[in-house]
Amino acid sequence: MPASQDLLARLVAFDTTSRRSNLDLIDWVADYLFDHGLRPRLSYSDDQHKANLFVRIGADDAPALVLSGHTDVVPVDGQDWHTNPFTLTEKDGRLYGRGSADMKGFIASSLALVPQAVDLAGAGRLARPIALALSYDEEVGCIGVRRLIADVVAAGERVSGVIVGEPTEMRPVIAHKGIAQYRVKVTGREAHSSLTPYGVNAIEYAAKLIVHLRRLAETEAAFGHRNALYDVPFTTLQTGLVTGGVAANIVPRDCEFVFECRWLPGDDPQRFTDSLLDYVGQLVGEMREVAPEADIRIEPLVHCPAFESEEGSAVRTETARLCGCADGAGVAYATEAGLFQEAGFPAVVCGPGSIREAHKPNEFVEAAQLAACDDWLARLLVPPAR
Repeated sequence: MPASQDLLARLVAFDTTSRRSNLDLIDWVADYLFDHGLRPRLSYSDDQHKANLFVRIGADDAPALVLSGHTDVVPVDGQDWHTNPFTLTEKDGRLYGRGSADMKGFIASSLALVPQAVDLAGAGRLARPIALALSYDEEVGCIGVRRLIADVVAAGERVSGVIVGEPTEMRPVIAHKGIAQYRVKVTGREAHSSLTPYGVNAIEYAAKLIVHLRRLAETEAAFGHRNALYDVPFTTLQTGLVTGGVAANIVPRDCEFVFECRWLPGDDPQRFTDSLLDYVGQLVGEMREVAPEADIRIEPLVHCPAFESEEGSAVRTETARLCGCADGAGVAYATEAGLFQEAGFPAVVCGPGSIREAHKPNEFVEAAQLAACDDWLARLLVPPAR
């Protein structure tokens, strides 16, 4: 079994669902790096239950190319898995397991690179310093990477660029949308359903807001800015969760829903929340004519910026060279690349596996994709042939 497959099996065996700690995985990776003479640096969450890891291989006086991956995975609850999701299972050239594509495959290939990188650095033949960056809680809002970036900046680490190894089938992604999620809490007044005029129906007022968001989305789809680089070429909004009510014969006091916006680089999602807030003011006035205690509150949950790589940046040029392509794709999903870019670290997204397999039951990465990533990363260690 190739080293990367063996490492992937170890990584998949750690249940790092975002609601759980990732420390067992981080400690195992740290021990692996210690065994190769490296001294990784950890940065912890406030409750100390999760950690990021950063380690440099090579000279300290030159900027490092960072290979970045998140360690958390999405839940398997309620999914129809045909194998144990936390045991890597090979079948017909596919490696099944939660996180195999998103994105422990890239982490495994990066770790498999370590012995060769250490040997080349010791011999003074490493083409460039390489760094590994592992983060926590990407799946729930790119939380850990913010602390990782702050730690890297505070330590004075020099960075030439970042490759974020999300599953792209080893083709470079040079742009992606931003994502913001919000919770809207509507408070009305309960009443017996036979006395509806004396109550304020929170579900119905929430529905008015949801319809308003839908109209904004339809207008954007019809008339908004478009970018042909993306499979969905315009900014989108959608409501993903709704809860409310107690019984069919009670006017509901409470209702809440969560909506999201995925916007193109250069767009401003605040214009949608501003429109919603204007409508909220109108609705609250109506509600308080019956119930002075009625209210509507909007709570931001997630905000990950859109990403556009710097044209001509070294990391983009190098990635295109290794992939053998002159251009790159834009995608609708979000990654940590936008946060690295905001911090002044040029980035590109490229890794093994397909985003189409991410988050699904029976998630897999093809063994050939993992092998391609191994080869691709190994070529980062040596100067290009002239």
